[in-house]
Amino acid sequence: MNRQINMLEGSLADKILMYALPLAATGILQQLFNAADVAVVGNFVGKEAMAAVGSNTAIIGLLVNLFIGISLGTNVVIAHAIGKGDQEEIGKAVHTSILVAVFGGIFLLIIGELLAPAILKLTGVPDEVFDMAVLYLRVYLLGMPVILLYNFESAIFRGQGNTRTPLIALACSGVINVVLNVIFVVVLHRTVDGVAMATAISNTISSIFLFYKLLHSRDEIRIRMPEFGIDIKVLRRILQIGVPAGIQTSMFSIANIIIQSAINSLGATVMAGSSAAFNLEIFAYYMLNSFGQACTTFVGQNYGAGKLDRCKRSFILCFLMDYIFTGAVCILILVFGHQLLAIFNNDPEVIQSGYLRLAYIFFAYIFSLWQDVGSGYLRGFGLSFVPAVISLLGVCGSRVLWIMTAFKRVPTFTTIMLVYPISLGLTGLVILLSILIIRPSRKYA
Repeated sequence: MNRQINMLEGSLADKILMYALPLAATGILQQLFNAADVAVVGNFVGKEAMAAVGSNTAIIGLLVNLFIGISLGTNVVIAHAIGKGDQEEIGKAVHTSILVAVFGGIFLLIIGELLAPAILKLTGVPDEVFDMAVLYLRVYLLGMPVILLYNFESAIFRGQGNTRTPLIALACSGVINVVLNVIFVVVLHRTVDGVAMATAISNTISSIFLFYKLLHSRDEIRIRMPEFGIDIKVLRRILQIGVPAGIQTSMFSIANIIIQSAINSLGATVMAGSSAAFNLEIFAYYMLNSFGQACTTFVGQNYGAGKLDRCKRSFILCFLMDYIFTGAVCILILVFGHQLLAIFNNDPEVIQSGYLRLAYIFFAYIFSLWQDVGSGYLRGFGLSFVPAVISLLGVCGSRVLWIMTAFKRVPTFTTIMLVYPISLGLTGLVILLSILIIRPSRKYA
């Protein structure tokens, strides 16, 4: 069954929803399985183990996000090629991307294993959770090649307009992940290494599933084993778009590591509350981000076909629908926030810290939406450098400055949380202004 969406003709609103909602569901489902990791260790091992897992979130993001950003380059290049009807370039992009994922994953595995203790030391992880944090990170890194492979394979399907197949892959592997969590931690009495092993195994299953689908696909994105190789011209184009996006998200992670260091200085209770809240707030973020990615792909295909009017309409529709759906998710989580936080840990102080984070983060999402959809619009044209620079200065710069100044004067959790609406509001406004100024050429770049 062909799950590809025709983005070049007909109505847009229904097709954007057909693309964005499965993509959001993929992210939300993935986070549910990640939340299962935290919930299992929080309830069966303790809040120290929960804090150890949470303290690795920003570090793992730093290691992974550069290559996930590069996978956005794959998405855009394939979208442009489909818009132009260039079958040869599609094939080159597919095979080049698979190899980049595998080699990149091996590289991160080696670097991460070598630097794991040093990185955790730099973030100020408390002594009582340090050994468990190192153990979790080392085991998690073993799955890095298949984690990147899944993300690049998903980008290939997204560039074609298919977000359902990656969702199916994740659903199957995610169920296995939850089952393995219980087996490793509850039955075999493992600690954080058990949930990390479950994550690595489940990612292996999802990446193999998508590889099989690409290998047997009847569409233009089919893998042909004799054609495996890296095409330098296509790789250059992927990197031109993907590296700025990857640097942008990696710098976000660096800023978040600094924020996590500040959170770590407030003790295990605040760390646990922040970790629990993150595992809830990310559900809303995946909804928010799905429309930004939809904007990238719809704009990318229509730009490749020279249909600039449909590019603008796609941007407006993604912007409006994002507010509706993300707002609904945020409200739902806030209404049931205390009960949801208790799933991870029922300590009242942990719940109080977690709910405080949720309130500030969801207010900040008002502005994060401007940044995500606006950046997605510009990347659809291949203009990845502009949003990267704006986000680097507006988000990362302001967050680092805030922690170094305001938090040092008033070292409270509330002070840390204020940085999110301030940094995202500034960045989102500049992104929207840049869209009004920049006029993409009608000629495909």
